[in-house]
Amino acid sequence: MDERGKRVRREVIVLVVLVLAVDALFVAGYFAAGLARASTVVKIVYTGVWTLATLVVVLRALTRIRTIRARPPR
Repeated sequence: MDERGKRVRREVIVLVVLVLAVDALFVAGYFAAGLARASTVVKIVYTGVWTLATLVVVLRALTRIRTIRARPPR
């Protein structure tokens, strides 16, 4: 595997780990804050924030991967 392939692979692994970390934090926060008993509106807002946090992580990682792949090989 060439250097670019290794960097892309590393970035994909970082992406997966970060998404899992965000999910773990938000699931823990859901139960720690007792949101199971919260109103529907609160749950929807929490889900929206969770989705936006995940989206930020994914877009950042995919941008980095695209940048690596777009560069000409050395």
